[in-house]
Order: sequence, then structure tokens, then C-alpha cells
Amino acid sequence: MQVEVCAFSIESCLNAQQAGAHRVELCGGLYEGGTTPSYGLIQRARSVLSIQLYVMIRPRGGDFCYNEEELEVMRLDILAAKKRGVDGVVFGLLEPDGRVDIEQTKALVALAKPMGVTFHRAFDVASDPLEALEAIIETGAERILTSGQQNTAIEGKELIGQLVEKSKGRIEIMAGSGVNADNAVLLAKTGANALHLTGKAVRQGAMTYHKQGVSMASVLPADEHEIIYTNEANIKRLIERLGEEKVNF
Repeated sequence: MQVEVCAFSIESCLNAQQAGAHRVELCGGLYEGGTTPSYGLIQRARSVLSIQLYVMIRPRGGDFCYNEEELEVMRLDILAAKKRGVDGVVFGLLEPDGRVDIEQTKALVALAKPMGVTFHRAFDVASDPLEALEAIIETGAERILTSGQQNTAIEGKELIGQLVEKSKGRIEIMAGSGVNADNAVLLAKTGANALHLTGKAVRQGAMTYHKQGVSMASVLPADEHEIIYTNEANIKRLIERLGEEKVNF
């Protein structure tokens, strides 16, 4: 059982590593569900991490059907990640009808080699999960991150278990979304190979002066003066809970 932490900052990367996580998925665009992080963030994360580092390759928020210009950005970002010695990349591509874009995904997987590839939660909005499973296996990706096509992995645990059974070891299944110490053991019992979480906590930023009536975003999902980060204790607690239940690492 691997524990992967989704991190949006160097602080979160370091907290994940200190807590005992096996891998970091590095992202930008927190409020868009994760986009490609900056080159500087990738470079610094690679410098400070001794555990595996995977980088999100997603050129924008929104859906997962990309045009040729967006695909070219993804290609360039994959090559940049490879140049920095990243262990793997994370992406997902769908056709307009919700099927996996096998041709383009296969091409990006080939471009990424020898890095590994995780097909992310684009899987969870695919039209047919079992068809998508077989399509992703065909592309050569090594892993699928999924919440079982529900908002949280615990809600989708039945499908996660079914994916593990149907995959027959041909690809790793990683459960993510809403994962925490309280539900980790139950999710592990699905047979999933890994758990994915942010282990998030929130604190106020360093600024004591707050300009009233001015925001940096057209849509505010949260307080712009808050800092969301990975809490080391949250990750440790999950790993300890798995250890108490003798879930193999």
C-alpha cells in the first residue's frame, strides 16, 4: 500500500516526506482541481525531495478534452518535467463523448518514458468505467487515480473494488478524494494499491492588513487570506492507522 500526497507548495512537499509518504503529486491550480505547477516549483521540489515526485500535466481547468495547442503545451511540460529528473507525470484525456482518448494518451505515455504515468481523475467522468479501465491499460499508463466515479472514494468504494478485480494486476488502482485516517483502512480493503490525499489543513496567511472589497479571482471558493497546506500530522495519522491494521506497505 503506497501513500501519495497531493501537494501545492514546497511546504506541503516537505511535510509529506517528513510524515512518511511514499510519493508526492505536485500540482498548481488548487481551486481548479490541479493544473501544471510552475517550472520553479518543480525544480525546487525535485531538489528537496528524496521520495518519488510526480507532476500534474494539465494545461487548464475545466474538462479533459484538449485541442492541438493544448496538447502541444502538455508535450512541452512533459519534456520539462523529464529534464528536471521527475519520476512521473499525471494526466488524463477524454474524447467529447466521455471515452478515453486512447491515441493521444498513448502518444503522451510514450513521450514521458522512462517516467511513469498516472491517469488521473478524468477517469471519474468517463462515460463507462470498465471500458475506460481497458482503454487506459492499452495506453501503457501504470496507474489510475479514482474516486470510483463518485465525489469521494469512500462513496465509490464498490467500483474501486470492482476495478481492482477487473484489472487483475495489469495496472495499479489508487483511491483518492476525501481519503483520511478514518476511512483509510476501509479503502485499503477494496484491494487498491495506493491511497491519495492532501492531508490538508488551513491557516491564515502572514498579512495582517486585508484590503476590503478587492479580490484576485472572479469566483471565490474560499477566503483568499487563507493558506491551504498538507498537515504532517494528518499524513502520519493515516500511515499509523494502516500500520495498526497491518496493511502492507
